[in-house]
Amino acid sequence: QVQLVESGGGSVQDGGSLRLSCAASRFDDYTVGWFRRAPATDREFVAAVDRNGRTTRYSDSVQGRFTISRNGFAKMVNLQMNNLKIDDTAVYYCAAGRPYLGNYGYIGNYDYWGQGTQVTVSS
Repeated sequence: QVQLVESGGGSVQDGGSLRLSCAASRFDDYTVGWFRRAPATDREFVAAVDRNGRTTRYSDSVQGRFTISRNGFAKMVNLQMNNLKIDDTAVYYCAAGRPYLGNYGYIGNYDYWGQGTQVTVSS
């Protein structure tokens, strides 16, 4: 079992930046993804990185603004969020899945989830 804890959320103005972190009991054998859920919406894919940090994927809505990073066997994965927009407001969740994924955005590929951290972007 993998235990995940997100941190780094907060409140920023439109155009600001935040860096989220996901700490885990172990990451060495897992793909790690970030998902988010806004009020009254479904959980949606944000970004993912494979087990060795070579492959990253982003949703179209955050491409060019967010960067996910990790060391290959580190127990910390970060999500740098720049140029935040009001629509980025959501609870952000870190998730761990099997080491080889054909679809990084498919929520069913992830087995372990953190409790989430709130990100609020205001005008």
